[in-house]
Amino acid sequence: MIHGMNHFTITAEDRVKTLDYYCGLLGLNEGWRPDLGFPGAWLYAGGEQAVLHIYWDRPMPATRTGVIDHMAFSARGLKEMKARFDARGWTYELRQQKGAGTWQLFSHDPNGARVELDFDASETL
Repeated sequence: MIHGMNHFTITAEDRVKTLDYYCGLLGLNEGWRPDLGFPGAWLYAGGEQAVLHIYWDRPMPATRTGVIDHMAFSARGLKEMKARFDARGWTYELRQQKGAGTWQLFSHDPNGARVELDFDASETL
């Protein structure tokens, strides 16, 4: 039976811009990746399991998101993350879920992938 998500994989056009978004802006860390015979990166969210795989040796698909609408990450530090996006002038949408109160920050990476960051309802701006 399935017991958790292993990772997402995205195709990137620009290695530098993509790693800057996920590592520099969102705070993931580039880590160990086996030699798979093609260029790419594995990004980690503080643990031993890579949560995002990236490769940049393949053509971009005609439909950027396919059937997956977005990827979502649990996050901490809403105020600080919002400040990072603002400082870079990066476009995002911030909203608070009705009922649960979870803060959701949506943006698009440099390749068009939609990314959601979820923050606890108790966090403040």
